[in-house]
Amino acid sequence: MKPLIKFVRPLVLFFAVLAWLLGAGIVRYLGRGVSWEPFAFGLVFVLALLPSAFWLAEAFRLPFLPLEAGETPRQRIRLRERLLFASYASLALAFVSVLTLILMGQIEPVSGVLVVLGFSFVVAYAVPPFRACDRGYGEFLLAFSLTILLPALSFFLQTDDFHRLLPLSTFPLLLLALAWLLVEDFPAFAHDQKIGRQTLLTRLTWQRAIPLHHFLIVLAFLLLGLAPPLGVSWTLIWPVFLIAPLAGVQIFWLHRIGQGGRTAWKFFLPLAAGTFGLPLYWLTLSFWLR
Repeated sequence: MKPLIKFVRPLVLFFAVLAWLLGAGIVRYLGRGVSWEPFAFGLVFVLALLPSAFWLAEAFRLPFLPLEAGETPRQRIRLRERLLFASYASLALAFVSVLTLILMGQIEPVSGVLVVLGFSFVVAYAVPPFRACDRGYGEFLLAFSLTILLPALSFFLQTDDFHRLLPLSTFPLLLLALAWLLVEDFPAFAHDQKIGRQTLLTRLTWQRAIPLHHFLIVLAFLLLGLAPPLGVSWTLIWPVFLIAPLAGVQIFWLHRIGQGGRTAWKFFLPLAAGTFGLPLYWLTLSFWLR
């Protein structure tokens, strides 16, 4: 059980719940009411789908990359079997959740397409021959799923009417999520290069990744600042700018690391997660409270 929990990435699941609440919160803010049955079954779908992707990613890891330190070949085979079994069970739960939504008449064309994209994410992220998680594209797929796909699915399970609040709220979060996941690659950069594992960082290299990281954060806050002229109430947006000083510290600290300064990953990694997670939290809370 412990290895399964280890590989499930609880922080990502927490952000997924917030993203799901964000999509439903936008519907509530628009005065259309939230239907709790599709909300609940859709959330079960999400919380079953993401772990299955992470478990499959570990199960199909290359043979020379150990799943646990000091493992024997027999232990590796046994753990791989457990990961596969858990991922299949999780996918089955996701499928049952979708089937329930279909029987309830809650799956419309747009939400149906998004559900298919959700299952496609698992295949593209974790399963050979695609394996985006080992080809330098997994970070983008995960960021897109967290900040675009999940809020959109939560939104369209409640209503078929598109509203500009959805992209105006989620696209800046996509940029912040991508910056966070890029930072997550830094501590293992040397090891990834040594074993030939491709991440977004190893594809870009430090020299290009650091300016890109800064650009993503600045552009995200710039887009949030442009949201009020495009029709988004300032009362929804302003709490996010309380996080701007943290974003500034993150930019400064990564620039300092790039210049050879002290890494302090135990400080920097939570900082990067907070720079994404806190805006996601404040936007979600704003939509639910207004």
